[in-house]
Amino acid sequence: MSGLSIMLIAVVALLLGYFVYARWLEKTWGIDPDKPTPAVRINDGKDFSPASRWTVFAHQFTSITGAGPVTGPIIAAMFGWLPALLWMIVGGIFFGAVQDFAALYASVKNGGRSVGTLIEDYVGRTGRQLFLLFCWLFTLLVIAAFCDMVANTFNGYSKTGAELMPNAAAASISLLYMVVAVFFGLYLKYFKPSSGVQLIVGIVLMVLMLAVGIEFPVYADAVTWRYVVFAYLFAASVMPMWLLKQPRDYLSMFLLIGMILCAVVGVCIQNPTLNMPAYVGFTVNNLDLFPILFVTIACGAVSGFHSLVSSGTSSKMISNERDMRPVGYGAMCFEVVLGVVSLVVVCAAASNGKLPSGTPFQIFSTSVASFLTEIFGVPHQVSACILTMCVSALALTSVDAVARIGRMSLQELFMPPAGQEKTPVQKFFTNTAVATILTLLGGYALCIAGYMSVWPLFGSANQLLSALVLTGMAVFLKSTGRKGWMLYVPMTIMFVVTMTALLESIYKIYLAAVSGTFVMMVHGLQLVVAVALIILALLVVYHCVARLRDPAPVINRDAQKAK
Repeated sequence: MSGLSIMLIAVVALLLGYFVYARWLEKTWGIDPDKPTPAVRINDGKDFSPASRWTVFAHQFTSITGAGPVTGPIIAAMFGWLPALLWMIVGGIFFGAVQDFAALYASVKNGGRSVGTLIEDYVGRTGRQLFLLFCWLFTLLVIAAFCDMVANTFNGYSKTGAELMPNAAAASISLLYMVVAVFFGLYLKYFKPSSGVQLIVGIVLMVLMLAVGIEFPVYADAVTWRYVVFAYLFAASVMPMWLLKQPRDYLSMFLLIGMILCAVVGVCIQNPTLNMPAYVGFTVNNLDLFPILFVTIACGAVSGFHSLVSSGTSSKMISNERDMRPVGYGAMCFEVVLGVVSLVVVCAAASNGKLPSGTPFQIFSTSVASFLTEIFGVPHQVSACILTMCVSALALTSVDAVARIGRMSLQELFMPPAGQEKTPVQKFFTNTAVATILTLLGGYALCIAGYMSVWPLFGSANQLLSALVLTGMAVFLKSTGRKGWMLYVPMTIMFVVTMTALLESIYKIYLAAVSGTFVMMVHGLQLVVAVALIILALLVVYHCVARLRDPAPVINRDAQKAK
């Protein structure tokens, strides 16, 4: 089957999902365009900062579009391209986009609060504490996996010591993005340019940073870049949203959208044939399609991490409730497009049913870079630098968001009930700098093992988080007199899938212990995290299901709170 046909099928399905299903959800749950949003009401200049629809979309899209939509579909292609394609389309429309939209919707309707604190209102404080602890542990996995990916992408030297110019140039461009974003944020804050001027300035800055970074590459090893990335994460976690995170997401958006458009145009012009079978088999390389496919493809179908972005940061930027559908549902649809394009591009590069050698990032960036060279005549060295920067931006724009969310989850975990004074211990853990440092230290400890050791556990935890969020959102919708039955099937499927995957992970750790290959810093940490995630998930689900079985909903509780 041709790559163009597959891409068109996916795009048509996603458009129907956005304009039909998402619009029905919006009408079913109800929005009030005239009601001031939390960003408008609070507007503290730190976490709450109202922004235009396009700016919030840029933040949501760049934050959720991490390594997942590239890495997941490429790995899952070992089962054939058809299972991966079907899961991305069905999962994206009825699972992932619904979850993102519901989490954003619930947060905006409840003062911009995170999913964890919402659970306290509709489930109870015990459920809240358990969920927040689960979220914090999950953020450690994300930080570990994505930071290691970025550090290895920026590594300017091969195993033989040879200089890798594309990697060094991508690192240089990223450093420029970190610095220029601050000045761009100050420009937006104090000069308040129009959307058109902001767009022009952003594009010009992007071009200049690409040119300077390619001209002056920075060579350093992966360990050095790991330290740099963690230092950046600390700054991104404690600085006001408008000063670093918002402008950097806006500037990164041009790279990500440009990369997607380049891949789409390349597929449209060349219409490549997929050199992979549609279906290989249920078991491949001693891995079963169920549950591996559903935890491998996370961000391209459904990702619990997205809900943390929707309720943790994006909800605090929404300036009008009309923006919730394009931001919450629309950004996810756009991400699915990237996942499908990644699948098409890589399967087209396959030979005799086998994928090219290299990491998913390397395979994807090499393939798309060839489009730039063959179609647009961009020099190979330049196209390689640009695409390396693009794929690293995918991970970096997600990990800086999750570091901030991890810090906030830890602070919320130790926040006392309303009306109570903080104890010395609570004051310590709710301190912004302390909470950030503890979160980054936990992520760094897991990062040492390498992303390949963390990725399977990350995928399972990510999807389990989506099951918990969908369950919590179902409770919120029922408690406020809204229809929530459309969440029941997704939350059940995701819970069964991910619990199965986590139990399999524990079994593999057991086999490592029996065979004598058990490593404490690798398998030991994974075992502790896996067991903790399972226990916490079971407890959260128990409390949520008990609330769902309550026959008496609390009508319009969110409206009462707003008053």
